[in-house]
Order: sequence, then C-alpha cells, then structure tokens
Amino acid sequence: MNANTATPGHFPRIRIVMVETSHPGNIGAAARAMKNMALERLYLVNPVLFPHREAVSRSSGAEDLLERAVICDTLAEALEGCSLVFGASARSQRTIPWPQVDVRGCAAIAAERGGEGEVAVLFGREDSGLSNEELELCNYLVHIPTNPNYSSLNVAAAIQVVAYELYMARIGGWQGTPSNKADLPASADEVEGFFQHLQQTLVAIDFLDPDNPRQLMRRLRRLFNRVELEKVEVNILRGILTSVNKLLK
Repeated sequence: MNANTATPGHFPRIRIVMVETSHPGNIGAAARAMKNMALERLYLVNPVLFPHREAVSRSSGAEDLLERAVICDTLAEALEGCSLVFGASARSQRTIPWPQVDVRGCAAIAAERGGEGEVAVLFGREDSGLSNEELELCNYLVHIPTNPNYSSLNVAAAIQVVAYELYMARIGGWQGTPSNKADLPASADEVEGFFQHLQQTLVAIDFLDPDNPRQLMRRLRRLFNRVELEKVEVNILRGILTSVNKLLK
C-alpha cells in the first residue's frame, strides 16, 4: 500500500515517553518520526532543554506534537493510566533477565492489547538509556538489533524504527479491539502502588531486610509484570496485604 494513501488514523492509546532527553533536537526529530507514522502522544520526563527552537527546527512541521507534549516530573507520572509498558533497551539486565521482544514483537503485542488500555513505549537518555529501576516498570524490554561493530543508535532513530513497526501493524489490520478478558488490566500506577504495599508488608513481617534486600523485589516485580495483573487481581492482593498489616498491629 502506498504510504500516501494509507489512512489508518492515529493511535489514541499509544504514548511515546522520552526520559531526561538532553538534546532538544532529538525531541524535535522524535516528533517528526512520530507524525510520519501517525503517533501523536509525546510525553517528556524532565527534558533538559524544552521548549527550544532546535526542537521546533528538527520537527520539520510536527510542531503541533511539541505544543501538545506532556511534560512530567517523574516517570511514574508519565505512565499513569498505562496498562502495558515497553522499555527500549540496548542491553539486557544482567542480574535478572526481563521478558524481551524485538520491535516487531512489540508492535504485535501492542496490536493484540490495543483495545484494553493505554500503551507506553519508553526511551531513555542519549548517553545511558533507561536505568534498571526504570526498566523494572516495564512489562517487556524492546531490543533493536544493530550492526555489532557499530551499535550506537540515536534515540530519535530508535523511535522511528518502533513507530514504523507500530504503523505497519495498524495498516495490517489492527483495529485496537478489546480482548476477551473478563476484567480490565491494572494500570502502571495501580501496579506500582501494589509493589510499594508489598515491599512495606514484607519488611513489616521481617521477610525482607531493607538493609540487605538482595534481588527479592526485582524478582517479584518480574513475576507480577509477566503475569500482567488485572484491576480486580491487584485489589485482591492489596486486600490480603491490608489484612496482614492489620494482624501485625
């Protein structure tokens, strides 16, 4: 299908999240890449320089995306309301491997889950990417294969690759219809609230030593992120934790 005649519409449930981007030109180039592929929702977490004329210049006609960009103080704020989170990463976590997909797999999962809730794709800092703590907020890590002899990939170029695959999934028939799940998926902020509640309870019952936590919470995060909790399941789990804390008191 000719790109000029494809009219898949926009992606109202997908947000691109850029974390602590240092160069405003990369923000502008990312906006241009997004608009090329019908993505409209840009979230910026603590950008170093924004708004900035360099961002406008590099956007090449996508100034409207920059004007509507949502500026957030924290990543948690940027993920509020999301039920599925992907994190672009050039590396796997060394201590505990996280579920990982390639870009096409990311688009396929987003297509399958597109009708259930908000989807976010995270991109990290130009020099260091996403931290381990930020990657732990993701359901999946997304890896873009590159030349092993020259693997450096500009953040805006990475966004272009991901945006293209999402676009191809859309014009290939993605309608963003809800799945047959009985209950709605829990949002990222609801799941994070559960993790905080769980950690506090594990400390209270002396199962988790806050001075020597090892990898316990990271393993539990991986477990529950892999399950992809539903809202009712989070409520049940937090109800159990509340009962435990009542007994402790």
